[in-house]
Amino acid sequence: MIIYGIWTFLAAVLAFIISAVTGKYLIPFLHKLNFGQTIKDIGPSWHKEKQGTPIMGGIMFIVAITIVTIISTLVYIFAGDKFITVYFADIQREVVFIFAGLGLALANGLIGFIDDYTKAVKKRNLGLKAYQKLVLQFAVAIIYLVVLSAAGYGTSTYIPFAGSVDLGFFYYILSAILIVGIVNAVNLTDGVDGLVGSVTFFVAVTFMLIASRLYYLGVTALSAAVAGACLGFLVWNFHPAKVFMGDTGSLFLGGMVCGLAFAVNMPILLLPVGIIYICEMLSVVLQVGYFKLTHGKRLFKMSPIHHHFEMCGWSEVKIVTVFSLITAAFGVLSFLLVLFGYSV
Repeated sequence: MIIYGIWTFLAAVLAFIISAVTGKYLIPFLHKLNFGQTIKDIGPSWHKEKQGTPIMGGIMFIVAITIVTIISTLVYIFAGDKFITVYFADIQREVVFIFAGLGLALANGLIGFIDDYTKAVKKRNLGLKAYQKLVLQFAVAIIYLVVLSAAGYGTSTYIPFAGSVDLGFFYYILSAILIVGIVNAVNLTDGVDGLVGSVTFFVAVTFMLIASRLYYLGVTALSAAVAGACLGFLVWNFHPAKVFMGDTGSLFLGGMVCGLAFAVNMPILLLPVGIIYICEMLSVVLQVGYFKLTHGKRLFKMSPIHHHFEMCGWSEVKIVTVFSLITAAFGVLSFLLVLFGYSV
């Protein structure tokens, strides 16, 4: 178990180093290409000073997570049983879910890249249209689920204290909606320096602990890599940000978070673990619905909810700190649910 812990630690450290070092070279390159953020006129007025900050910074943690995932998984496949004393997991299952999850994240990241590239070239805040994104995202989610089904993994999901539940065909419908919903919720959370990176760090740490508890050793290393890569990105993205992750990064992280939840066969944990993502998304839905029902009145000063707190006078650092602590608290709750509510 000591070697197992060292291996997980090395995955996090290597991902951190790759992500942080990539930023040193990526940011000047993005400046050279003039790929800067265009700030919305309807946003907080003080965000105008961020005009021109490079986007597509998510590339740095995408590179880090991809490299470390490939290395750690290959080590797990070919040498895991030689140096890890606790070796109960189904390696084949883990490998399928790890690479399917990575594929889900990369495909969503590609959608985000197309969106960011369109914004950068046309020098406007709008990239792909909403319906175009949704069509592509649902297509990616369906392909992901088809891959898992073709690999022989059925429609059962584990719910703490309830056990394994077979949802039948509804599993695919609910899973596709959940994946697309979370991916877009993570995207909506990206609006304050360091927010998505910080929140996702705690989400990844939570899944690392859960995967470790279930002896999914490959998934544990993957989760550690996501956590480390997010910290490496925060070196450049924490307030005041020198680069934004863009849709390239936020959609990738959304796919990656979903991949981790499905890898431990408990996608339902996305609800408590991703509480901030969900609150951000619900704030937009409620704002739009309330605005239409009341013919112009607003429920929040601005949505997503992090902008509401900005308009109330909270600093970006305070928002990131509070939202991260909330995520950490719900992460602890989620881990306890698995610790006491999971039985083989």
